[in-house]
Amino acid sequence: MARTQKMHSSKHMSITDRIIYWLVIGTVGIIRSLPLSLCFAFGQVLGAIAWSILPRYRRLARENMTRAFHGEYSNFQIRLMLFKNFVTIGANFLSALKIPVLSDAEICSRCEVENKDLILSPLQQGQGVVMAISHMGNWELFAQLNFMLPNIPTGTIYQRLRNKGLDELVDRDRRNRGVVTFDRKKGFVGAIAMLRKGGLVGVLVDQHAGDNGLWTPFFRKLASTSPLPAILACKSDAAVIPVSISTTGFARWKISVRTPLPYDKNNPNQLTLDINTSLEAQIRESPKDWFWIHNRWKTPEPNLLLSREKRGVYLPDQFEEKLQPFSILVRSSNWLGDAVMSVPTVQALKRGRIDARIAVLVPAKLADLWRAVPEVDEVLTISENLWSTAWKIRKQFDAAILFPNSLRSALEVFLAGIPRRIGYRGHRRSWLLNQRIDEPKKSDPLVPEHHVNRYAHIAITLGAPTPQFEPLYFPESSPSTDIGMCPGAEYGSAKRWPALNYRQVLEEVSKQIGCRWKIFGTAQDTPIAKKIALNLPESMVVDRTGKTNMSQLIAELASVCVLLTNDTGTMHLAALFGVPVVAIFGSTEPLLTSPFGSKNRILRDHVECSPCFLRTCPIDLRCMKAISPQQVQEALLEISGHKPLQ
Repeated sequence: MARTQKMHSSKHMSITDRIIYWLVIGTVGIIRSLPLSLCFAFGQVLGAIAWSILPRYRRLARENMTRAFHGEYSNFQIRLMLFKNFVTIGANFLSALKIPVLSDAEICSRCEVENKDLILSPLQQGQGVVMAISHMGNWELFAQLNFMLPNIPTGTIYQRLRNKGLDELVDRDRRNRGVVTFDRKKGFVGAIAMLRKGGLVGVLVDQHAGDNGLWTPFFRKLASTSPLPAILACKSDAAVIPVSISTTGFARWKISVRTPLPYDKNNPNQLTLDINTSLEAQIRESPKDWFWIHNRWKTPEPNLLLSREKRGVYLPDQFEEKLQPFSILVRSSNWLGDAVMSVPTVQALKRGRIDARIAVLVPAKLADLWRAVPEVDEVLTISENLWSTAWKIRKQFDAAILFPNSLRSALEVFLAGIPRRIGYRGHRRSWLLNQRIDEPKKSDPLVPEHHVNRYAHIAITLGAPTPQFEPLYFPESSPSTDIGMCPGAEYGSAKRWPALNYRQVLEEVSKQIGCRWKIFGTAQDTPIAKKIALNLPESMVVDRTGKTNMSQLIAELASVCVLLTNDTGTMHLAALFGVPVVAIFGSTEPLLTSPFGSKNRILRDHVECSPCFLRTCPIDLRCMKAISPQQVQEALLEISGHKPLQ
């Protein structure tokens, strides 16, 4: 009969699966011919070897231990616990292969049961029991529960293995003592029926539950947690009892039964959290026994943010500040305008997870911009040296999101060892990213997509709410009747409206409303400012070009009532802080880079060669010259809120 089962199990398998199946059958046969003590000893050696030759799993286990026991143990203590863990897992793994062929008496001689009455009491009263179990100690003992609970209908939820032969082997071992196995893919009707009849069903509670899980704290860090135990209990009125197995000596184990968890059927999420809390306590009692090489805090893909997760996040009251953060590094653009256009996306990233901690990596000249964004928790500046930048951000973050398309930005986070690296393809850097974002699809291929939407697409793809623009408030600013002017453009002269036109608007508007002007820009714009302000008193024109750092520029922009500007980073900065803008476009495209807000006015004459996106005009700057001072003057007066002098 056994021969027939083996032939049937391997009949429809691939050649690779068959080879693996027969190798496992042979290995298991050898192990089961050995005494249990020898299996345990060989397993200890196997675990020590695995510790030395599997650096990837050793690193994962160390990271998990460090995350769970954050600040409680030294690095040396973590390394020592890690080695003990590998040795213990190896011993329990080989012992688990031997356990199914042992008699009840042999198992009882090796296994102590603590607080058995806590399980028997509800069962004797006809109440079903959901047993919350985990990968602790020799967890295959859970499949042999009839040695502990004879004559009690017992079942377990399991997930099929890909290899059909191995799946049948494992399933057969678990059924040998009468345990009924329920395939989770086929639903839970059978498990619920068993519970309603006063039976016991074991459910693993310590695995990453993926997209179907409830995100709730586990060792103070959000983890996707299976809601299944709570669902089964609420549908069957079963008791929920956490049970763990620890290794107490050489080939000896203890099954620890804990007090049933109280729950409210109307709040199953709290029960799921309570199960996590109980599991934490079990692990703390015997950290060497838990399966630390499982990625319990796996970052979901593609939605590493949780605002649109099926079951969402559940936190106890006032627990938010106790959470270990999910640290996101945002690599900002190097250009002021592009950086400003990405601000709503960063704000959406922050809203995407309650545990999100946002750091922005940015050129020093833009650092104060990001410090003014409340959703940003930390600002880091880029060093000229690539290696220095990579070292600065090394092993501090769970994920990095790249706004620039540059190769360097991808190298920075790759060399820093950040586990999740996200960005658009480009500049032959795809191999440095492990989550690549596809370009957003245009509703109309002929209409350019605004850069804001391109940044927003990243956040939406990652599971954040749709970015929304809301002006920032600068606390040190005070309202005034000043008008701002930004006549330069770092990109090139093709984006600059003629200085004499700016001078003409300044004079005409000043005659009508008697305002003061502030000219903003870099030191490179000072010659233009001097040309505009020539022979005009300071009471009428204040030249601030080259005299403000970023925080000063923000404060002064936030105090003007309107800004007249070319298509510049300063234009975007003013709009970000709610300052109405009159923006003059020529060689560039407003559909791509217009400023935030509905109060702004865009002035543009769409000549035949516009937009060309050139830095300098090769002909006669006709796109700029076509915009008259009269048009600009009317737009300024319309949105400035000034009344002409009587």
